[in-house]
Amino acid sequence: MAECSGRYTEGRHKDFCPGPTEHQSADFNRVFTELLPRLQQAAAMLTGSPLAAGDVVHDAYLRIARRPERFLGHPQPYAYVFTTMTNILRDQWRRERRRAALRELPESAEAAGGGRPAFDPSPGGMAELQARWEVVRLLGFLTVKQARAVVLVDLDGYSVDEAAELLGLHRSTLAVTRRRAHGRLRAVLERERRHDP
Repeated sequence: MAECSGRYTEGRHKDFCPGPTEHQSADFNRVFTELLPRLQQAAAMLTGSPLAAGDVVHDAYLRIARRPERFLGHPQPYAYVFTTMTNILRDQWRRERRRAALRELPESAEAAGGGRPAFDPSPGGMAELQARWEVVRLLGFLTVKQARAVVLVDLDGYSVDEAAELLGLHRSTLAVTRRRAHGRLRAVLERERRHDP
């Protein structure tokens, strides 16, 4: 892919890259808007907060809008935005980790959920909020690649084949990443059970 070059003239950087055309901008906005419900849901699962999810989707929009041709030319626009959102979150998590230790979230959603899975999409007030906190807390133990696999397959409901296609990975690579994520989560939960009688 050709890179655009620029030079400084009279104290200003002159960019020789053409900006997005009106047609590209209109197509970009149309495709991105069609993906918004799915993106909002995925971001809410990753962040645990609809408000924070909106911020992440917005940041992804701004980042991708700089080069809409890459987004429009991608065979899987949803995967392109999903990857951008996870990169944004990874950068945020790294910055926050450097600033201070993460505050403790509620330890478990088991009591509120009555043995149900950590994420229950049905509305449930405080129980749902605690379940979301638990999901976010547990995802924090995983690498970004592992968290993406778990979110897409275990929380978002995609098959391993569909998730691998969305992320541009081979099926076996995603399956191994997901299996390692499950092993890590089991180890974390087992360690917490032993230390919390």
